[in-house]
Amino acid sequence: MSSSHDLPHRLRDALVAADFTYDAVADLLGPLAHDALARNETVPGLRRTRDGSPLSTLVRLFLLQMPVGASAAEAALPGLVDDLCAEGLLEQSVGEVAARLDVRPYAADDEHLWVVSDLTPGLDGTAQRVGPDHVLGISPASTSLAQLTLRDPVERALDLGTGCGVQALHLARHAGSVVATDVNARALRLTRFNAALNDVEERVEVRDGSFFEPVRGERFDLIATNPPFVISPATGERLVYRDSGLPGDRVVEDIVRAAPGHLTPGGWCQVLANWVISRDQAWDERLAPWLSDDVDALVVQREVLDPAAYVELWLKDAGHHPSTGAVRLEDYHQRYDTWLSWFDEQAIEAVGFGWIHLHRRTGSETGGPARELLAWPYDVEQPIAPAVAAWGRAVHADAGPGARLTLRPDVRQETLGPVGAEDPETIVLRQQTGLRRARTADTVVAGLVGACDGDLEVGQILDALAEILDLDPAATREDYLPVVAELVREGFLVSEPVSG
Repeated sequence: MSSSHDLPHRLRDALVAADFTYDAVADLLGPLAHDALARNETVPGLRRTRDGSPLSTLVRLFLLQMPVGASAAEAALPGLVDDLCAEGLLEQSVGEVAARLDVRPYAADDEHLWVVSDLTPGLDGTAQRVGPDHVLGISPASTSLAQLTLRDPVERALDLGTGCGVQALHLARHAGSVVATDVNARALRLTRFNAALNDVEERVEVRDGSFFEPVRGERFDLIATNPPFVISPATGERLVYRDSGLPGDRVVEDIVRAAPGHLTPGGWCQVLANWVISRDQAWDERLAPWLSDDVDALVVQREVLDPAAYVELWLKDAGHHPSTGAVRLEDYHQRYDTWLSWFDEQAIEAVGFGWIHLHRRTGSETGGPARELLAWPYDVEQPIAPAVAAWGRAVHADAGPGARLTLRPDVRQETLGPVGAEDPETIVLRQQTGLRRARTADTVVAGLVGACDGDLEVGQILDALAEILDLDPAATREDYLPVVAELVREGFLVSEPVSG
């Protein structure tokens, strides 16, 4: 897709004039049709877009993938239809115009953005298989990574495996410059178009190449990547957006091992990933050797799929399911069996999905590299990025006897036990924001966190509790200072001033 210089800007003007924004589209469709479209069903949306307005025309054309009358298309995209056909976004037949690419409104940080990608396959259950160079649009994975990614201002950022450029658009809002890489030539062309469409082309440099090859010897303050992480035997057609061509979870391992060499001191690499859970080794023990000593690492396993569920998910994703009518039942069974047999040969018990956050150490940190590999399938606050940043600050914060700590304002204490009992059977400390962690507490811990308002040192609080509870002060310090360190690392207690 070789864009003329001003076409993306002219298209942007037309989209703005039609109010083709995420909020306006959601209002036009209403909850029922909006939710149906998320399930790839178009009939409720077609019922809501019969008024012939430019907004309805664009929704029908791009989101519902329905041909529209030539006059309606010209009214919604004045002076643009011929150029967009030449560019490959539209196609014309007698009296009608149809979309060849998806143009989708996107809301990010209170800004209106638009993303061009390949059309969503399989609307209304139609038989449609994606090609090897398919360029995925806005997806649950891309929005998940966007919510993970830190948004502090940085000088240089890298979108590794950019696809249609969703992460690059986000990064361009807070980075002085962004490099976006991919091996898919169509993806690179769409990323360039999307950068111009959203008026950030001067800050986004698009480079062709595999993983870190295009940025050899360069360092970045922030790297965000949603790599082609699908774990498969690689015996079928390779879909570039999801299949790396490397065995198992090697693509994720290679990125995690190489990323520290491309980070500035204090820089972050944030990865959305799948990884193997093998029969003979815990998932965290398997991933831990990937982490180098020059980074602090927070790895969060959000979901685990058994081999059958995993294979079904990705066969459907590629259109290799008999329900689509695109493949024969015998072919589906063969692909399914081949994939399961390979999992069995590789001793893969399940597949984990989650986040890997690497924070390059600056050299001023005390102690060794921080490590937390956490299985956390529970609801979290979105965006989760502020909680990740807080973890990065907390892992090397002072939690010693001289520290003055403050209870995070969102932490609530729950007590369980018989009504009227003098002491509760169980005390639970629960965060209301961020990862929403919870942990049980005994009387000493509950008293400690209740007294942490920044006025007294931790050692003074523990000594006072020892006196009140008739405990040995030295033993109390020895037993509970490690617990204090855990409370700080997990975000229950903070060393920086907080507002309530």
